[in-house]
Amino acid sequence: MTKPLIRIAAALAALTATPAMARDGLAEQIQADLPGLMTIYRDLHQNPELSFQEVRSARIMADAARKAGFAVTERVGKTGVVAVLRNGAGPTVLIRADMDGLPVVEQTGLAFASKARGTSTAGVESGIMHACGHDTHMTAWIEVARLMAAHKDRWQGTLVMIGQPAEEINQGALAMLKDGLFTRFPKPDHALAFHDTADLASGVIGVRPGFALANVDSVDVTVKGLGGHGAYPQTTRDPIVLASAIVMRLQTLVSRESSPFDPSVVTVGAFHGGAKHNIIPDEVKLQLTVRSYSDESRKLLLDGIKRIAMGEALASGMPQDRMPEVSVDPVPAKATWNTPAFTERMGAFFRARFGAARVADVPPAMAGEDFGEFARSDGNRINSLIFWVGGRPAEVIESAKRDGKLLHGLHSPFWAPEADKVIASASEALTAAAMELMPRK
Repeated sequence: MTKPLIRIAAALAALTATPAMARDGLAEQIQADLPGLMTIYRDLHQNPELSFQEVRSARIMADAARKAGFAVTERVGKTGVVAVLRNGAGPTVLIRADMDGLPVVEQTGLAFASKARGTSTAGVESGIMHACGHDTHMTAWIEVARLMAAHKDRWQGTLVMIGQPAEEINQGALAMLKDGLFTRFPKPDHALAFHDTADLASGVIGVRPGFALANVDSVDVTVKGLGGHGAYPQTTRDPIVLASAIVMRLQTLVSRESSPFDPSVVTVGAFHGGAKHNIIPDEVKLQLTVRSYSDESRKLLLDGIKRIAMGEALASGMPQDRMPEVSVDPVPAKATWNTPAFTERMGAFFRARFGAARVADVPPAMAGEDFGEFARSDGNRINSLIFWVGGRPAEVIESAKRDGKLLHGLHSPFWAPEADKVIASASEALTAAAMELMPRK
């Protein structure tokens, strides 16, 4: 047997191992429930909804929680769901699942692939797909609600389960908070969530203390010029040349102004200017995504973008009334911070339950997530953890590493996780964690 095959066999064996701590029947019950859960999953996958349009998805989650015995409130933060189950005196635990799909035309070839189409809040009509795996999140949420309600003899406290809208546009968590999430409903001591990932073998849990996901800022820069004939550039102030200089200089914000120990990214994703070969345009529009972790790093980057745009315009001889305009999306995704001691505690708990081979220490990501808003809104006094659950077969990961092959990941029209393994592992992890945090006295 070759070494890669040995590693694959070890990974598969780890997925079927059952440490003593896990012999409480949860895994077996989830396996028995899995056929019904997969029916729910396929339905959610086939009928995705865009941000703040998750009416059908929210109804499915609300109905399931209500049937399990929760007190359910709908339309919190537009389309959000809050389900509360009180079970005596004790801690309050929040479990969150996000609901929205993405404006992506699905190309997975699945028999239950989405053919849905819709128009986003930005007014763009497109196909819709659960290309980020929120369908697995919702399905696991339903199973956790059922399990917690069925096993009230194992825990004591208050469980708050939320179906959150609009994670993909970084507005859903704030919308729910502004609609009284922590005033109308019990404020949590602990907040838990998971996200599927293409970077870990199916069923493997990934944990990261501290910064786990980044600040995400969208920045628009309008570079103004004085247009004219391309054959007479001396009579113009060329915004394409100016914009090009700005793009190149922006890279020094990371390479020369940011600490190499404080990761950050400035990417110019769009450069729009001009319409004809021989015409110098009046303006160019740039679209940037900016990623950082700390508030200080975020400020350095955003201030630097404005300074560089103005400085390059001055160096180009642009008159004061033609200075660039820089606008920052007023609703950014704030960095997600996993409470370190709490995360270490839950990581140890997962290792004891699932075995060390099924729990991985993962690096922080530059992707964004608004789950961090729940803890941030209370000054990070809420113990908060979002963890990952792998959705790609171990042998596929090994093969790609061996052959140097790139694999499709989240937000790809081809992303199709091993949903049964994601749902089973996440359901067990969330249920067991909630019971651990709310022990029976």
